[in-house]
Amino acid sequence: MSTTASPLGDSAIMLRRNFKHTLRNPTTMFSAVLFPVVIMLMFVYLLGDAFSVGVDYVDYATPGMIVLAICYGLGATATAANDDMTKGIINRFKVMDVSRGAVLSGQVIGSLVNNLLAVAAIVGTGYALGFRPTASLVDWLGVVGMVLLVGFSIGWLTVALGLSAKSVETAGLATVPLIMLPFLSTAIVPADKMGPGARQFAEYQPFTPIIETFRGLLFGSLQTSDLIQALAWCAGFLVVGYLWATATFKKRA
Repeated sequence: MSTTASPLGDSAIMLRRNFKHTLRNPTTMFSAVLFPVVIMLMFVYLLGDAFSVGVDYVDYATPGMIVLAICYGLGATATAANDDMTKGIINRFKVMDVSRGAVLSGQVIGSLVNNLLAVAAIVGTGYALGFRPTASLVDWLGVVGMVLLVGFSIGWLTVALGLSAKSVETAGLATVPLIMLPFLSTAIVPADKMGPGARQFAEYQPFTPIIETFRGLLFGSLQTSDLIQALAWCAGFLVVGYLWATATFKKRA
């Protein structure tokens, strides 16, 4: 690669490389896209009648499943970042004079593409199961914007976790808390249906206001407090993830 290559062009090349790797790995595609659909079918189609949430359960659950879909692909992103770091691929890029930022941003944008595919699959499955939001075009644009923001911010945190891990195995395990947190939020049932301790945890953890923001956008009940908290958590994820990822990259690469 020439030394005149732009960071944007290098990022596009890294994105294409990561996307090809994803297509060649059926397990990654299953985890990122199909498994969230399986989870949705299990909760909505098989167990939905067991939950009393005041509305059709598919309408309640779909916003939470959107966040679950974003989180389920994180393990693959972390392991891909760690694989590049531990197997010397990044050192080869340094010899080729590839933009340093492009190596990291390519992973983040690749994760974001997987997120969009997974969310599209979830929304399509929701409609097949009876999901009927009342969102306007502007609200839907807000939903897309939130998907991009959440995926982008958590993507940076995930890449940081992957770069910091000592092995591919530990990189995958490092993302387990992020994958499990949505299950302990209001994604499945409202917080007031939970027992003491679990209810308080659900109310004050980061994914609950994010899920409630999606729910509000889709059904015309958006609360300003939920939106502000969601944006604040995303900003926190982004700042911590970006600074951590770039510092680790400079130290280890």
